[in-house]
Amino acid sequence: MPAALARVADYLLLHPQAPLTLSIGELAEQAGTSAATVTRFCRMIGYAGYVEMRVGVATDVGRSTARESWANEIGREFGPDDTPELLLARLIGSHTKSLREATSAIDLAVMSEVSHRIGRSRQVDIYGVGGSAMLASELQGRLYRIGVPAFTWADVHLGLVSAAIQGPDTVAIGISTTGRTEETIEMLAEAGRAGAFTVAVTNNPGSPLDELAQASIVTSVYEQALQPDDLSAKHGQLLVLDLLYLLVAQEDFDRSSDKLAASALAVTSHRRPRRSARSAAEHA
Repeated sequence: MPAALARVADYLLLHPQAPLTLSIGELAEQAGTSAATVTRFCRMIGYAGYVEMRVGVATDVGRSTARESWANEIGREFGPDDTPELLLARLIGSHTKSLREATSAIDLAVMSEVSHRIGRSRQVDIYGVGGSAMLASELQGRLYRIGVPAFTWADVHLGLVSAAIQGPDTVAIGISTTGRTEETIEMLAEAGRAGAFTVAVTNNPGSPLDELAQASIVTSVYEQALQPDDLSAKHGQLLVLDLLYLLVAQEDFDRSSDKLAASALAVTSHRRPRRSARSAAEHA
């Protein structure tokens, strides 16, 4: 390859997206050659001219961006052309791995301390935003059904108001997979300043939320490449929160039993009675 054409090739290897922003003259100047040489280079690699090469580069960049977006948001282990059977198999593997990691990360001594505090608290505040709001709501609902006055806050302004009126007889729980969610950190810090016993629920030991809390429940080993909405991570967290709920229920068996019975009775009128096997067959 002639030296002039080689300079164009070398420049494009170092700056593959240059044709998207540079005119043919600007690219020639950057490569230390002429516009005519750039045109010859375009024809040498199969394009009719510079305009056609720009279109080709734009197309390639678009494909690359789409692939990166898929990998970042969904995961590299799941391909856009995978069969349903393959996707299911990989999902099972991912979710099973999350549950195993959650199990290995559980510190039962910490879980026991936190459940003891919750069982004797005047109020429990649970902070979680984004995907963690779902986990916070699930824990709040379960605790409430066994008589624990628990409240969840996803709005930082409302959460800060509640956090500010906590005290030594309350528990505040911040949930964040990464342990770096600013709103959750801010609410938990405010509750701590008010005197509440603070708990972090996170996949990331050593994170700001973990270091802030008096007790930390690590739900698995945090992976930097984890997708923000990865439900497999949520399953590991739900396992840990489910264990916490059961431990709290054990703290006061009589109260838990009475409240569960009362709450079940309260919603009975909103549930349709089950059909007998004979009735179901007659209506089939």
